[in-house]
Amino acid sequence: MIYIGIDLGGTNIAAGIVDENGTLVAKKSVPTGAERTAEAVIKDMAQVAMDVVKENGYTMDDVVSIGIGSPGSVDKEKGELIYANNLPFSHTPMRAEMQKYIQKPIYIDNDANCAAWGEAVAGGAKGVQDFVAITLGTGVGGGIVINGKLYSGFNFTGGELGHMVIHTDGEPCSCGRKGCWEAYASATALIRQTKQAAEENKDSKLWDFYKKDGKFSGRTAFLAAREGDKAAQTVVDNYIKYVGCGLANIINIFQPEVVAVGGGVANEGDALLNPVREYVKKETYAKDIKQCRIERAFLGNDAGIIGAALLKE
Repeated sequence: MIYIGIDLGGTNIAAGIVDENGTLVAKKSVPTGAERTAEAVIKDMAQVAMDVVKENGYTMDDVVSIGIGSPGSVDKEKGELIYANNLPFSHTPMRAEMQKYIQKPIYIDNDANCAAWGEAVAGGAKGVQDFVAITLGTGVGGGIVINGKLYSGFNFTGGELGHMVIHTDGEPCSCGRKGCWEAYASATALIRQTKQAAEENKDSKLWDFYKKDGKFSGRTAFLAAREGDKAAQTVVDNYIKYVGCGLANIINIFQPEVVAVGGGVANEGDALLNPVREYVKKETYAKDIKQCRIERAFLGNDAGIIGAALLKE
């Protein structure tokens, strides 16, 4: 028997087959076409799920259930996507729409929660009861597992860790607040910080990388810093403080056994995580006691699919 996980993003819809051990067997993706209606997007979600099953030698009779990870606010009980700022969804009955095409049990949760659940059941936090996952991507996603269960608050919208403020009246955030952690620690924010530093230091390697690549990325500052560029090192040092500040807050609040950091920026590995660990060590409240471990997320971009597939009531 197999499970299907669907990761709905603003750019792509990815569907994967996951076995009972949490192993991703196969996956397929198609463009989301976020400018379309919710009904059109959901129809494609169902189609890509059916396609990945058929193309890999299974039938829908082999499928136990389907899980969907979606950005935004999700009512898990009703199977409704309440709101997603980058998609045309508003109180959309996603489960009911999906079951027009696929008559299987369907579970829905926030995409960051699904990524956290994937790490908890099949990744770097397998067997850990208290765990937080952070994704440093276009935004900053967060998922919380307490006593072995996903936590999302009484109204299913908890866990928006990227939208805690770390700088009062700071940089504007897409959520409408100012100074959110996301506005400083996301890959989007890192690119903005890199671009600003490059424009102010056109004799730096930051600018050389820009001329070579034609764009700034989340890697640019780290690459230039490794070549000894001072402007780049300042960007990296500040970014590490921003990431560390948010992680220290999370650890002080939840004291999880593990925080797993994923997303594109986490691909820097120890170049990011080692200095972040040192920063957090100085900033966390609990001393002379067991400490939370900060680790790189194990499942990478597949965490959301795997976590969604293994959702349950």
